[in-house]
Amino acid sequence: MNDCCAVPATSKEGTLCCPECKQKGKAVEIITLKALLIPLALETIDPQSSYGFCHNHSCDIVYFSDNQKFQRQDVKVPVFQKDDGLDVPVCYCFGWTRQRLEQAVQQQKQPSNHVSEQVQANRCGCEVNNPQGSCCLGNVTAYVRSLGKASV
Repeated sequence: MNDCCAVPATSKEGTLCCPECKQKGKAVEIITLKALLIPLALETIDPQSSYGFCHNHSCDIVYFSDNQKFQRQDVKVPVFQKDDGLDVPVCYCFGWTRQRLEQAVQQQKQPSNHVSEQVQANRCGCEVNNPQGSCCLGNVTAYVRSLGKASV
C-alpha cells in the first residue's frame, strides 16, 4: 500500500469536475474504488480511467470519471462528506465517528492527537478505508474545531 497520508499526485487528466454538480473533484486512486465499491459497481470500473471524488454534500455522486458515475448507494460505507449521521466515520481507520469525537471533546480529550499518532506510526490505511482515498486527519481536525465553535 502507498502512504495514504502523503500528498497525492495530481490527476493524469488534469482537473476533474463532477458531471452532476460541476464542482471540482479530488483525484482518487483506483485502489480506493476497488476497496469500497459494492460488487455490482466494482464489476463496471475501468482500471485505466482516472477517477475523482465529489465532496459536495448535496450531490449524490461519490466517484466519477469521464464516462462513469458512482453514487452513494454504490459505496460499501457511509460517506462522511455526504451523510450527517452521528454514527458516520470521520476517521475510517480508527473508528472516530462524529458521536465519538463529540464525546471525546466533552471529556476534554484530544482525538486529533490520537489519529496523528497512529498516522505517524504508519498504521492508517486511508486509501482503502476512507471513501475520499486520502488521510482523514484533516476531516477529524476540522470537525473537532467545528465543535468548539458550536459551543461559543
